[in-house]
Amino acid sequence: MTTMRFTRLDWWTLGYVAVASVALVVALAGGTVIPYWPYLVGAHALLIGLVLLAPQARATGPVGRFLGDWYPMLLLAALYAEIGVLTLDAGLQNDLAVQKLETAMFGSQISYRWIREMPAPWLSAVLHLCYLAYYPILYGAPIGLWFSGRRDAARHTILGVMVTFYLCYVVFLFYPVAGPRYAFALAQNPATDIGLARFTQWLLDHGDSMGAAFPSSHVAAAVVATGFALRYWRPLGLGLLVPTVGLVLAVVYGQFHYGVDALSGLLLAGVMLAVIQREAAVPVPAPARESVVGVLDASA
Repeated sequence: MTTMRFTRLDWWTLGYVAVASVALVVALAGGTVIPYWPYLVGAHALLIGLVLLAPQARATGPVGRFLGDWYPMLLLAALYAEIGVLTLDAGLQNDLAVQKLETAMFGSQISYRWIREMPAPWLSAVLHLCYLAYYPILYGAPIGLWFSGRRDAARHTILGVMVTFYLCYVVFLFYPVAGPRYAFALAQNPATDIGLARFTQWLLDHGDSMGAAFPSSHVAAAVVATGFALRYWRPLGLGLLVPTVGLVLAVVYGQFHYGVDALSGLLLAGVMLAVIQREAAVPVPAPARESVVGVLDASA
């Protein structure tokens, strides 16, 4: 196996594992109590192993090719969960600076005020539904491109999304911000009493990572995924556009992120779309005519 067979995504993944390993060492050296830290070391080693195996997997057939191209996206939940473990002791130490920036930019704590000043159940339902559409947006873009025969476009989209996540996660590791969900008491009004709002809070109670607020990776990654979909298959991108816009608003309305978290996520997404689309652009393919079976069996 030669390094020439590594893709840009493989290199970015190796780079992120190296940075996350440094963050783990720094935390342990500083006396931070990290539960089950040996398991994190093992997880890093396993991820490095996956990267090393990815070129071989991509050469073994359709299933191996899929796994070799998609493995970082398939591990997103684990990568995100590690953030919460490594930043568990960070508390709210960086939130005050972000709150000051929030007041300077918006005149107040917009993530605290909005849902309290506009407690409309219909608005809450729409925005929480958009927030819950995060994973369908995130995976829908590359899946739609992949199974429509736009393989290179799907790989390009995965690269853009994962680089966006890696950059966000590096910030989380070294400058953790808990966010308004932890900094302020949660709202209690008709907007939070609806089923979608309660379900969203339940999901966050069981799967959120404290310290992963600034910049909003939800906003950045969703906008990048939709941007690539718009470029490579406009009907798919248009279908994702409305829930993506709603998600950008929902992260602030639902008191999940500060307004500056969402704004910084938008700025990062704009940079990623401009840079990666220019530097790693692939031709916009003609509409695919293959069946799903044909797509699965086609060579890359």
